[in-house]
Amino acid sequence: MITIELKNHEHQVITGPIDHEKEVGAYRVTAKEQAVLGIKDYTYQLGDYIDVRFDTKENYVVVQLDETLAPALLYIPEDTWRYQVLTKDTDKKALVETAFSAKRHHIMVRYAYPFEITNYQNLTQNTHDQKAGSGAFPHAYANVETRDDVVFFAKNAIDGKYANQSHGSYPFTSWGINQMPDAALTIDFGSEVELDRIQLLFRGDYPHDSYWEQVTITFSDGTSQRMDTTNRLDFQTFIIEKKRTRTITFSQLLKHQDASSFPALTQIEAFGRRIL
Repeated sequence: MITIELKNHEHQVITGPIDHEKEVGAYRVTAKEQAVLGIKDYTYQLGDYIDVRFDTKENYVVVQLDETLAPALLYIPEDTWRYQVLTKDTDKKALVETAFSAKRHHIMVRYAYPFEITNYQNLTQNTHDQKAGSGAFPHAYANVETRDDVVFFAKNAIDGKYANQSHGSYPFTSWGINQMPDAALTIDFGSEVELDRIQLLFRGDYPHDSYWEQVTITFSDGTSQRMDTTNRLDFQTFIIEKKRTRTITFSQLLKHQDASSFPALTQIEAFGRRIL
């Protein structure tokens, strides 16, 4: 079973009609396989969050909590998941301006089909990742993010957005390292996966930007793979021997010797299969 509730900052279930022809009731829905909470007339308030509960742990689910976010296949190890709704303008600079701003909402969570879980695919993408981590995986975090500005958060590197010929707010978000030489970004898959392909998309707002000539991917067992990179604007692909890991860390970043101080990562993808 899946239950979706819309709650306020006091952890109370918000009430109202889902449609003008319906009675006032709790914004809550429960279903066996796919839960959808539709609401026609409610504006999100500061502190609102979407609370999702399952009757088991270790769930693979497909979610879409706002029309402006692409559906995502997530692993949620616990039986609850809290997604904080973004209401501040500063929080939404990394999203299209209509994100979480409409009065009409289509909030969907369903169990993933077995073939969706076991397919060979990009395992890093999470359009619903949040800076602090929400208990859903994959999750990206870093030891530095330029000016603590949402447009440079680590989560931007796994959001599935590929525009890289400028920098700053949506659609040109990236992971920015604030000129920190030991910057490192980690992606936690939540459980063990098997990878054999890494793809890197650098931000290429040249000459404002620089780029890295060499980077290293480190796995959860401590082993690593060094990669020589260039300033190309499309994905740089690296085929590796099959590797089982819980995390990958992008670090040991060797900047090209040019006048710019601003290399940045637009997207990182890791292809393989989940180990169930």
